Amino acid sequence: MNPNQQALPDGTGLLLIEGASLLGEQERDILVRGGVIAEIGEPGSLRNTPDAQGAYVVDARGLIALPGLVDLHTHLREPGREDAETVESGTRAAAAGGFTAVHAMANTSPVQDTAGVVEQVLRLGEKAGWVDVVPIGAVSVRLEGEQLAELGAMADSAARVRVFSDDGKCVWDPVLMRRALEYVKAFDGVIAQHAQEPRLTENAQMNEGIVSAEIGLAGWPAVAEEAIIARDVLLAEHVGSRLHVCHLSTAGSVEIIRWAKSRGINVTAEVTPHHLLLTDDLARTYDPIYKVNPPLRTAADVEAVREGLADGTIDIVATDHAPHPREDKDCEWAAAAFGMTGLETVLSVVQQTMVDTGRMTWGDVARVLSAAPARIGRIDEGPRAQGRPLAAGEPANITLVDPKATREVRPADQQTASENSPLRGRELPGVVRATFLRGRATILDAAPVRIEAGA
Repeated sequence: MNPNQQALPDGTGLLLIEGASLLGEQERDILVRGGVIAEIGEPGSLRNTPDAQGAYVVDARGLIALPGLVDLHTHLREPGREDAETVESGTRAAAAGGFTAVHAMANTSPVQDTAGVVEQVLRLGEKAGWVDVVPIGAVSVRLEGEQLAELGAMADSAARVRVFSDDGKCVWDPVLMRRALEYVKAFDGVIAQHAQEPRLTENAQMNEGIVSAEIGLAGWPAVAEEAIIARDVLLAEHVGSRLHVCHLSTAGSVEIIRWAKSRGINVTAEVTPHHLLLTDDLARTYDPIYKVNPPLRTAADVEAVREGLADGTIDIVATDHAPHPREDKDCEWAAAAFGMTGLETVLSVVQQTMVDTGRMTWGDVARVLSAAPARIGRIDEGPRAQGRPLAAGEPANITLVDPKATREVRPADQQTASENSPLRGRELPGVVRATFLRGRATILDAAPVRIEAGA
């Protein structure tokens, strides 16, 4: 990429992206005007047209153009845990990873269980300006699983919440779960369930299996996840509501989702990048960087979730970006926090595990990392729509990735405020060269561009 002397793209003027490979297929030039894709043409066909005069030109030859990525599962920590992440640092990391929108999970302090708190998170996202921040509302008051939160008020607020989750905790009470599913039907909302049966996972530290038995850490059985998913797909069928399963991680869970979809149940599911790549063998190091909820599973589970993503059983990839301050991971395993960062490496992991192996195309990547999460979150319509195709008349949310480049993961060099990446020291394929939010550059030449929000 060779930036020219024109003013940086701020979303109000002209932007010309030349020679990008749309979804890894045909090379095209993309002309953006006023934050909207104005025209897509053959390479070299737009530069000298009157409509492109004065445009900021980006040389995108060799780069793949994707719709801006959308994450349905991000922990931004603010308010309350600014020592781990802020909306500013987390959304800057998201832009660096190719995202133009993220859904901010509700387990903040105070919890996002009222209209006031979700609107606060919305305003923080608008002030930061790196991506669209879409608050997720809590299902229960204070995530305690006893009383429904203000679902209707959050849905009617300026944040227009459509996704509700107690993530970090399971909505374990079937009566409360049923009521939540019934309630959100009124405004086409969805309950995103953290599938973890609490009694089966008391004091659990890692996946229950051969490795946990050999190294002496308390096991977390696959059935603790699968039992909740089985219960909830039946509840969703009974109620006729939308259910989304967070961070699915076992082969059995994939089969349950596949069965539910065959019955026509309105269920969607996500897999994280770490569950696509890593296994519980890493727990042998006793390094808490590999401690996560749900835990890393077996190689057979990894193969099953890859297959489920490839065949459409699993709808999306979501990061479950969970930053922690150093002291929460720089300790013995049992005392360490669960969670890993992932916003800045997810595209590389999907390329390595799914694209480079021939399981998916770049068009499939656009589906699972952009179109489908935007649709599930109901942010795929209107002038500020996300997850839309790269076509004339659509908002210019665009990610340019270099699939042939490689980089070593160095947490200290990342934009997130925390360093708990399980991929540190690994060589990964693919580098995000540029991200545009409605035509405004947030990343250029793989570096953040500080432009005031307002586009």
